[in-house]
Amino acid sequence: MRFALPRPPVINIANGTFYRHHPGANSIHPNPALFTNLNFTLPSTTEPPTHWYVVGPSLSGKTTFLQLLRGSHICFPPAARSYPYLSTDAVPHRLKVPHKAIQYVGFNNDGLASNVTISPYMSARYESRRENTDFSLRDFLLGNTELNPLKPSPEDDMDPALLDRVVKDLNLAQLLDLPVTFLSNGQGRRARIARALLTAPEVLLLDEPFMGLDPPTVAGLSPLLHGLAGKASPRLILSARPQDPIPDWITHLVYLRGNCQIGAIGEKQTVLEELRKYVRQVWSGTSKEEETLRVHSLVHLGRTLTAKGIHGEPLMGEEALKAGEPTIPQDARVSRQIGEPVVEMDGCQVQYREKIALGNWKQQINGKVQDGLVWTVRRGERWGIFGPNGSGKTTIVSLICSDHPQTYSLPIKLFGRSRLLEPGSDQLPLTFWDIQARIGHSSPELHQHMPRHITVRQVVENAWADTFGSKAKLDDQSREKVKACLQWFEAELNPACVNPTESASLGQEGSDLQWADHYMFGELSFSAQRVALFLRAIIKNPDIVVLDEACSGMDDGVRNRCLLFLEHGETKTYAKQEDGSETIVESEASKSGTVKVGGLNDNQALICISHIREEIPDCIREWICLPEANSGKPARFGVSEAPLGRDEKSWRQIWGM
Repeated sequence: MRFALPRPPVINIANGTFYRHHPGANSIHPNPALFTNLNFTLPSTTEPPTHWYVVGPSLSGKTTFLQLLRGSHICFPPAARSYPYLSTDAVPHRLKVPHKAIQYVGFNNDGLASNVTISPYMSARYESRRENTDFSLRDFLLGNTELNPLKPSPEDDMDPALLDRVVKDLNLAQLLDLPVTFLSNGQGRRARIARALLTAPEVLLLDEPFMGLDPPTVAGLSPLLHGLAGKASPRLILSARPQDPIPDWITHLVYLRGNCQIGAIGEKQTVLEELRKYVRQVWSGTSKEEETLRVHSLVHLGRTLTAKGIHGEPLMGEEALKAGEPTIPQDARVSRQIGEPVVEMDGCQVQYREKIALGNWKQQINGKVQDGLVWTVRRGERWGIFGPNGSGKTTIVSLICSDHPQTYSLPIKLFGRSRLLEPGSDQLPLTFWDIQARIGHSSPELHQHMPRHITVRQVVENAWADTFGSKAKLDDQSREKVKACLQWFEAELNPACVNPTESASLGQEGSDLQWADHYMFGELSFSAQRVALFLRAIIKNPDIVVLDEACSGMDDGVRNRCLLFLEHGETKTYAKQEDGSETIVESEASKSGTVKVGGLNDNQALICISHIREEIPDCIREWICLPEANSGKPARFGVSEAPLGRDEKSWRQIWGM
């Protein structure tokens, strides 16, 4: 159809204010106004290009903003939000309603619209196909995920050419016959994007699509998304954290304040200049830093993502960014004492029939050539595991945590003991429960399986439980630790926290913790859920701490508080300087001798997985980089002299860049 007049916009919001509940209804939950007097337009035309990028720190409402674009939440006045283009003849009948024409893809481990991507228990993804619901990736993409499906209507038939193009563009062809639960975290993200693209929506909302992907995949995904957006097939709106780079094809930005309000909105360069001007005014003292518009988040904004990687400088330049980084006192850089082995892998190869998923290489060990992964982790060591998506990083974690069935048959020792009774030995092997009790673990897979109906306190207490649903076995010391963690991280965990700065600075006594028994895990934001799981992993000082993308989804402020707490517990905290920078100082709890939770000690080993340099704890020194799956290349090992989070040279060496 041709339009005599300019085509109407797909989404048009004119002076709209939004609420989670009706403002006149009685509710025990806070119901503040969201994005007051919002003006937003997404045109239906491709010229001039209009590609939106929604940026904001944790708890700023990025997901809420995307959801209201597709009709969620209550709008006042009701007519302020409209979808004129969907009423035209250019839109198929099945896409006339916003929730079908505008698809949302979030990566908060809740799946797309089903639980197909979630295995029934942690070990299931590594086992042979046993369940009728172990649908393949092909089934998932085609929507064949019901045991008793209704007869599809003709308009639901999928275009085979579209399927072939999407599978090829997202590099999923090799995975089509695998059960969805077998996919790695990064592969699962690509699968969700593909499933949404195959519904051929008018608009696709991608909530932090680059989170958890390795650098080469991120660089390759951005041009693909640009191609889709350029043809309006579909139109795209992306969200991201301040520290995430901005794709070079983005034309418009929305920067959100920390209270679900708009900080700046408009063309990209105009918004960046407006925010740059604000930072200069705060630094010069001519303007006071606003509580909901923190400078330390803004200075990370502005890098550019191209097909060749991340380029350019942040908002105020590299020097300003380094100057704003927290300074580490000299006494924090203590020497380590390396102890006995806690993990010993002597030639491990994880194999499914003829396919080797991990260890398809040879290593030189003491002058001898040995097949598979040979690796030892000792007490006091701090390891980083790196490699592209699908290279086997999470498989290694599953072997260590004994979630992988092949743990019993492979040459692996945990805490000096085998999983099976050794010939001629009277030493009993470790049970699954023995191992789980000595390992603290946070990962996207664990996030998927954590029940949403338990309270925030119960999530943290679950560190002392045998299973997700069983009752925690707590003593007085354990209860004090839980209380201390909840108080220390109230600003990050309590959705109703009214003064985050004051709560963060107190971090100890005087906080009412009723909120921790009131809010369910499923009611928290994605960032807050990750904080709760992080605390669950470290709170009881386990022998091995495993952090598999534990900080993904957190903004830089929340991430830095978590990583500082990992190493120093309640003994160190951040103190803000007059120029807006932060420094690490001794906490009031340390001065008064009331520390309940300490940091990592020499009896513990740390294993960390991340694709983001800034999410790696400063204490990480040893590293292993896994090769591309089935490439035949060996794993590479190394030791970094400086913290990887601050040493770009070592980071590039790890990734071969």
